[in-house]
Amino acid sequence: MTSTRTVSRFLDAAVQLAGPVVLVVVAGLLSTTVSRSTQIYFLDALVSVGVVVAIYVFVGNSGVLSFGQISFVAVGAFAAGVMSVPQESKQGVLTELFDVLRDHTIGNVPSLALAALVGGVFALVVGIPLMRLSGLAAGIATFAVLEITHNLLREWTKIGPGATTLSLVPETTGPLQATVGVLIVVVVAFAYQRSRLGRQLRATREDPAAAQGVGISVHLQRLWAFALSGALAGFAGGLLVHQLGSITADQVYLELTFVTLAMLVVGGSSSLLGAVVGALAVSGLRSFLSGSEKGGDFNVIPDLPTGTTLVLLGAIMAAMLILRPSGITGGRELSLGWLTRRIGR
Repeated sequence: MTSTRTVSRFLDAAVQLAGPVVLVVVAGLLSTTVSRSTQIYFLDALVSVGVVVAIYVFVGNSGVLSFGQISFVAVGAFAAGVMSVPQESKQGVLTELFDVLRDHTIGNVPSLALAALVGGVFALVVGIPLMRLSGLAAGIATFAVLEITHNLLREWTKIGPGATTLSLVPETTGPLQATVGVLIVVVVAFAYQRSRLGRQLRATREDPAAAQGVGISVHLQRLWAFALSGALAGFAGGLLVHQLGSITADQVYLELTFVTLAMLVVGGSSSLLGAVVGALAVSGLRSFLSGSEKGGDFNVIPDLPTGTTLVLLGAIMAAMLILRPSGITGGRELSLGWLTRRIGR
């Protein structure tokens, strides 16, 4: 009997993980079958999955709304970008950088590891005081972190290009790196939510008082999740800068914050599958609408006014919150029981 339950739990976990993994792999495979101009949309979608899953690790499991996770995407993107720009280019263009940044260059994979490290450490440091907050106070405090991070990256030329564009970053995030990188983020997020720490954090989400009553530290559990979310967000930021080849502080600021939160809400903020589904669905819609605004491969409805994409995304998110607060997936993962019933039918 015990072995049967063990096998059942293992199969259920495998089915839960298979849902988001299959979606990511399919998107990655499709990106290899299209033209270069269309491939950009698929790569955008894959990187968006990485960012949204990183946000889900904290927001979905803790139930605490954070506007600051894009801060960790930003610091990860700039850390990976600055350190992977060729040394001779930095010495000629980024002359005001700290010596250690200007005189050293690292490769693609080390830059992604550095992005994750910087994002995780930054999240840990700011999370120590912030994770004692909840509700509106937590939202405002994390938004303040986003504002501070944006202004530092925009104005402090010792750590980056300042208000100008960080360019000459090697464009290494193609279909393979994007797919593998996002799969790493998904697997880490899944392992965390299935772990003892993940279960304890969700207990604090459901009933903080009861969780404290059985010895769970709400502050500590939120802090671990915040730091892990920051590390994954920083890693996704590294994927982003290596996909674009250049970046500005404004590209990892308010618009990206709004869009990624919309993706999480639309898909279902309390499930990993919802994070992946929401990111892919909204990315597809953005690609369609952006093409209609600017003209391009997806120019199906021409002459849409500039800004239509964000307006419609806002309307969709509001409608989803009113009509289906749990999102497309209902906040549920793909389960063995659901799959068995479908096969039975």
